[in-house]
Amino acid sequence: MDKKQRQRIILKIISSQEVETQEQLGELLQEAGCPTTQATISRDMRELKIRKGMSENGVNCYYSPECENPPEYSSVFAQAVLSLDYAMNTVVIKCRAGLANAACVVLDEQNFGFVVGTIAGDDTIFVLTRTENHAVQLIELLRKMMTR
Repeated sequence: MDKKQRQRIILKIISSQEVETQEQLGELLQEAGCPTTQATISRDMRELKIRKGMSENGVNCYYSPECENPPEYSSVFAQAVLSLDYAMNTVVIKCRAGLANAACVVLDEQNFGFVVGTIAGDDTIFVLTRTENHAVQLIELLRKMMTR
């Protein structure tokens, strides 16, 4: 099995279940008929930009920012948003006048498990996250949505 096939399997595994450790991922790869070493898994995860984050169920598991959002949502979001910032566990999203509500709908449809709630005005969105680390993680994901 080549590298691209193995990486596709990794993405499929982490998008379909909550994988908490590289060891667990290695076992799941073995079950999928793709035995590999921990070093190879680590390299693949780095190349795929796989991160760890909180799932909707509160599990700290792997995810791929590349698979998080459909391009059509990213386009609406990217056109509306001017800047992103955070203070503690609150993310502030500045938007073009009149577009905050549309951008907030896109954000809400993402169903990020670590987002407690959102409030949209005319040109600003406030997002309350569970922790400051979640605020940082959210900004990283939102920046990716803006660059698609």
